[in-house]
Amino acid sequence: MLNHNSNNPESKLKFPTAIDLHKLLVAMVKPNNCWYYEVSKCAPQYALRYLSLAWKRCFSKISAMPKFKKKGRDDSFTLDGSISVGFSHIKLPRIGWIKTYELLPNNVTPKSVTISKKADRWFVSFKVETIPQNTDKSVDVVGVDLGIKSLATLSTGEVFVGVKSYRKLEAKLSRLQYLNRHKTKFSCNWKKAQLKIAKLHSKIANIRKDTLHKLTTYLAKNHSQIVIEDLNVSGMMSNHKLAKAALVYGIL
Repeated sequence: MLNHNSNNPESKLKFPTAIDLHKLLVAMVKPNNCWYYEVSKCAPQYALRYLSLAWKRCFSKISAMPKFKKKGRDDSFTLDGSISVGFSHIKLPRIGWIKTYELLPNNVTPKSVTISKKADRWFVSFKVETIPQNTDKSVDVVGVDLGIKSLATLSTGEVFVGVKSYRKLEAKLSRLQYLNRHKTKFSCNWKKAQLKIAKLHSKIANIRKDTLHKLTTYLAKNHSQIVIEDLNVSGMMSNHKLAKAALVYGIL
């Protein structure tokens, strides 16, 4: 369709919406696949909504063209409907009650939940309605200078040091990748090594995310207006001396 519209600007075809794709899915896929009725209808519905939103962002030149999802990479699905939250259990449509390793919030009625997998762990995130609350700020306006030696320096003089998570674990990650280079692809030993590498990548990402969340939470709670410089990220990544440092501190 994209090729047709680009080659024939005078007779462009209408791009299907999420509703059109869902009707096509029900008419063509469901009758030939009995297993489709064993899972919740919400998962493909949300997938088509996200696909439609991704194409809208692409056509609006906000983001690039969406890519096909690959099995085993960023696996996730979204559900809504009859969702119940217990002390350490959650009830999902068609799946039933599932035990969680962490305690869940009480008196919460999620609008939807997203189940995602990272390395060998499954996570659940909630979408709930909350009333925003305005709090008193200690500083009205603050400037934030992102850097390489330190994560951020505020105009008030405060300095936030980045956690060099990648550098600390880089040797271990390099060793695991080195040992995995000659293993037969998709063999049991290869899969075990891939899981270890995925766990280490997840650990590095979580350390970086934790640092950034603490910084952004502090800025949002204590300042009314935040001014941040506009970094030339593409230029930093093209410089091999700055590229790794930018990734280490989570500037991207």
